Amino acid sequence: MHPSNPPTRPDPERRSTLAALLAVSLAISLPATAQPAAQLRLGTVVPKNSIYHQQLLELGEAWRTAQGSNARFTVFTDGSQGGEAEMARRMRIGQLQGALMSVVGLREIEPSIAALQNLPLLFRSWDEVDHVREKMRPGMEQRFADRGFTVVAWGDAGWVRFFSRSAAVRPDDYKRMKFFAWGSEPEQQAIMKSLGYTPVPLETADILPAVQTGMVDVVPSTPYFALASQIYATTNHMLEINWAPIVGALVVTRKAWDAMSPAGQQALRSAGERAGAQMRQQARAEVDQAVDAMRKRGLNVHRPDAAQLREWQALADSLYPRIRGSMVPADTFDEVFAHLQAYRATKGK
Repeated sequence: MHPSNPPTRPDPERRSTLAALLAVSLAISLPATAQPAAQLRLGTVVPKNSIYHQQLLELGEAWRTAQGSNARFTVFTDGSQGGEAEMARRMRIGQLQGALMSVVGLREIEPSIAALQNLPLLFRSWDEVDHVREKMRPGMEQRFADRGFTVVAWGDAGWVRFFSRSAAVRPDDYKRMKFFAWGSEPEQQAIMKSLGYTPVPLETADILPAVQTGMVDVVPSTPYFALASQIYATTNHMLEINWAPIVGALVVTRKAWDAMSPAGQQALRSAGERAGAQMRQQARAEVDQAVDAMRKRGLNVHRPDAAQLREWQALADSLYPRIRGSMVPADTFDEVFAHLQAYRATKGK
């Protein structure tokens, strides 16, 4: 090539245009990188096909539709993911994104929640439970948020009654029996032992075989759970006393919440409010219905008289100083009593 005729160089503007065209061509020809599917795996100890399970399925479908077609929703029922304390652990390590739990599991995340369930014979009606929960709800939800969890729904499962293998109506009648106790509540077990009772720490999945084999004689349970789990067939004596409400909530991890689209978050909140209201309404109605169904199948219902009720109330009153600061943080304990006292003052009670 003659030195007087050097090779021509591409114009800089032309090079830029060619690069842009090449980039567009590659973007069209190469497959798009797949976005990871949004996933919401919920654990719970409630029975499959129960009213609680059905509400979770409806909630999940609303969320999945809003989140998008690639969203995946799964509910694990019947304690298949372990007890409630275990589910709290699974959420922390990412194996579950959420759980519907009672206070037994929720207190593993935020101890102050115990004030809504672990105060025996304190609440006289569901109106009182609702009032105190709503008063404390903003602060409770903030405490859960501070610990990395979002509260999606609040529910309850009825009043705890005592189901036993033999008849019992007075507090002392139960001292000769072995009680089912939550394995994750050592404080409660210590209090029971100090009063002369015999707790047997187990998980929910262990209740039925435990009563069938005689490992436990008494199960504190809601009538609905006693019917659904069939424990009443062996512990076929029920004391008709509203010992305490079973209060629960559906929580999801902050990581899972932040990974949702705004539409998914809004759908989950709205569906959560509806599900919580339905759970509360249906669970409360199920108390009497479940008792009637079990009575027809051989359940013996024992109603304490006025003197026996005074014995139970005296027992509860003696428990409060032991519960305050151990099972329930002292400041939350005091807050519950303050809200309840104010509410009763307005009702003239």
